[in-house]
Amino acid sequence: MIPVPATARRTDGVTSPALAPPPPGLPAAPRVDLVLLGVAVASVSFSAPLIAATAAPALAIAFWRNAMAVGVLSPLVLLKHRAELRRIGRRPLLLAVAAGALLALHFGLWLPSLRMTSVASSTALCTTTPIWTTIVLRMRGHRPPRMVWAGTVLAVVGVVILTGVDMTLSPRALAGDALALGGGIAAAGYVLLGAEVRRTVSTTAYTYVCYSTTALILLVTCLVAGADLGGYSATTWLQLAALTAAAQLLGHSLLNRVVSTLGPSVTSTAILLETPGAALIAALWLGQQPPTAAYPALAVILAGLALVVRASRSA
Repeated sequence: MIPVPATARRTDGVTSPALAPPPPGLPAAPRVDLVLLGVAVASVSFSAPLIAATAAPALAIAFWRNAMAVGVLSPLVLLKHRAELRRIGRRPLLLAVAAGALLALHFGLWLPSLRMTSVASSTALCTTTPIWTTIVLRMRGHRPPRMVWAGTVLAVVGVVILTGVDMTLSPRALAGDALALGGGIAAAGYVLLGAEVRRTVSTTAYTYVCYSTTALILLVTCLVAGADLGGYSATTWLQLAALTAAAQLLGHSLLNRVVSTLGPSVTSTAILLETPGAALIAALWLGQQPPTAAYPALAVILAGLALVVRASRSA
């Protein structure tokens, strides 16, 4: 269990220890953060279509999107954030490393599950993230309003409407289901730890430590699994670069930016919009006809997210 430290908002957007803890939910979260959240969700929605179009092993794709992001962030960190990294406390550093490990675990569990069970079951089980986020918050002493629970469940139902759940009882499929569920739980831990670290650490410093940890763990995983890390075509490298720019640098980094103000419940619930978002992007970009359920599913997820946002603001 991770204690929640008392914090206060500074003018530079980073929080620091204070005498009184902040109120739960969304105390005076800037409207711009809701806009940034929308941009983040739209950006991560490119992930599935780009991965589907990229001719590289799944774990290698996960490694390169993090490694490339670290490469892009390195000059900025060296120029503007060296002092912050030097004085970062032991606790936030360890939590940032733990968040990176959980992000690597999320990729390492979910991507293999796609080849063991149906995509529908894998997606539905992995997107239970906001449920686990709310449960962990409850275990830590925070009492989410009933509307948060209702909105979370409603949003997950929206994903199920789109993906369905193919209950195949073969041992391989059940193992894949278990991996996907584990990936959803790992993602919840990643969001919660990110919200904790971002109380005292800037977005750039946190994401740099987090992505570096994720890339290192995935590199070791790829080497152990024998996944090819090179020898790709120029098109594949361009697709990896696009995936890094959209899903990682814009998507995950902006999620890390807003989680400190919007809170983990709102952030993790909003991520569910990635599923219908990916379906619509695939329709526009790859010419794939979106399923009929995409539009009602999108409406249901948005309704659930609206409930969570409203409840978090009034908490």
